[in-house]
Amino acid sequence: MRLLLTLLLPLAFISAASAQEAQPKWEDWLAGVRQEALSKGIKPGILDETLTGLQPLERIVKADQNQAEFVETLETYLAKRVSQLRIDNGRKAMAEHGELLRQVADRYGVQPEYIVAIWGMETNYGKFFPKEDAIQALATLAYDPRRSGYFRKQLFAAFEILNMGFISPAEMKSSWAGAMGQPQFMPDSYLESAQDFDGDGHRDIWNNYGDIFASIANYLKKFNWKGEEPWGQEVSLPEGFTAKLATVGTFDESDWRPMRIHSRALPLAEWDRLGVRDVSGAELMKSDRKATLVQPDGETGRAFLTHTNYRAILRYNPANYYAIAVSRLADLVKQ
Repeated sequence: MRLLLTLLLPLAFISAASAQEAQPKWEDWLAGVRQEALSKGIKPGILDETLTGLQPLERIVKADQNQAEFVETLETYLAKRVSQLRIDNGRKAMAEHGELLRQVADRYGVQPEYIVAIWGMETNYGKFFPKEDAIQALATLAYDPRRSGYFRKQLFAAFEILNMGFISPAEMKSSWAGAMGQPQFMPDSYLESAQDFDGDGHRDIWNNYGDIFASIANYLKKFNWKGEEPWGQEVSLPEGFTAKLATVGTFDESDWRPMRIHSRALPLAEWDRLGVRDVSGAELMKSDRKATLVQPDGETGRAFLTHTNYRAILRYNPANYYAIAVSRLADLVKQ
């Protein structure tokens, strides 16, 4: 063992030194970014404004490296994110923006309560407003070697947004991770999904409520949102159900991480035949609509039947806790 360590330790030091040598100086790296951006057609004036004097922010690197890891149950997650205050504020938002939300719903086919629920989850209905300079945050993370490929892609997408004139550099604010505006879109999601709802020539997900709501709705629509179909429901399971569930099998797309813990989709009528009931005790609809069963905290935790719209919410944030929280908040805001 000592001999093995003696051989490996120098190799470790050589590897670390090589990695350090491979990392270019910030100024050289930034010059390379500028040249690549110019080759992609980004206007020189935009690069002058955003890159001149730019420095990496150590606190952003630390935030990325020191993201808290802790065990949270569905109960604790929902208690924090679907609080009575958030429900009340969601109902106020529904009332205040009712007509605009209806217009967005009519155009995109996404119910207002789901738009409001995602808005509430992401930025507490616009009350939490990220204040980082998006280019500086993304450049810092793109320079850091840990996830440089992903953030470099996002940095160039941000340049493209500026190049298209949808927002000015001074107005392009984000979280430390580069998530932008009130829907918290990463730059590539902005390019793919952000909307100019009022036709003023800007896709303003920072300040324009129509653009904010339409962008959230468009994102969901892209992932096969089904009009007035519900997201699903909480259910109770009969005794000894674990053995029955094992025969059902897992979701067909189990390579998609959040769906690995979902069952295969069965018609509601079949779940009813297997003894599954609404959490209230009522029988399920005798319907051909298919649903997957998920127990995020394992076989002793709460159980949910979920439909296509639930999976669209998972595309917004691939975590079952998040999708359940958005769904529950939407239900309660609508009430």
